[in-house]
Amino acid sequence: MIVLRSIIFNIIFYVNLTLFLILGSWLFLCPRMWAIRALQVWARSSLWLLKLICNIDIEVRGRENILAVPCLVAGKHQSFWETFAVLPLFDDPCMVLKRELTFIPLFGWFALKFEMIAVERSAGSAALRKLVARGKEEIARGRAIIIMPEGTRRGVDDPPDYKPGAAALYNALGVPCVPFGLNSGLFWPRRKFLRNPGTIVIEFLPAIPVGLPRKEFQKRLETAIETSSTRLITEARATSVQK
Repeated sequence: MIVLRSIIFNIIFYVNLTLFLILGSWLFLCPRMWAIRALQVWARSSLWLLKLICNIDIEVRGRENILAVPCLVAGKHQSFWETFAVLPLFDDPCMVLKRELTFIPLFGWFALKFEMIAVERSAGSAALRKLVARGKEEIARGRAIIIMPEGTRRGVDDPPDYKPGAAALYNALGVPCVPFGLNSGLFWPRRKFLRNPGTIVIEFLPAIPVGLPRKEFQKRLETAIETSSTRLITEARATSVQK
């Protein structure tokens, strides 16, 4: 039954995405915020489909830690789920993503329309400079910048591998950083089509204040994200065993 539900969901999910990209093409002619609102509607519809078809609930913990002011948001990256599920939680989200994604027809064009921050990871220090420059522009516009500090999806049992991007942004932007942990990899595993029933939990943690030295921030961020994610994964696995 899980296999069948997963197949049905994946088909409908990508059909829904394709319809958004094609039928929403008129949004290219509209103000950016119209496109952002449409993106958030699509994200909510995808979460609804996930619940309806795969019986995967969503729980958001620590909503009180989500700041209403421009800030940096940094969290665990275990699946494709968080790349869209966090979008409705912020008024004007600005996601940091791989530059290669902007080359995908329609999808990439919309990423540019949303004015997300595209990073060419192979460019090294030049990529960091461009990331910081764009980050300053978007913070000045009042946006929340969302980054996955590991840069790519990690398995739920993989060791952490944090890149310097989040720390570079934190040092340059002068805004607090809200970390988040999650357990999405248990239910939407990377590089697998199965969607396992249960509850995906994303937990926003108290903001890391402005002004910490780079190494201290990096350690504090990694500890917060990893501790939260490990606890959420352990909780989910324990609940599954009990059932």
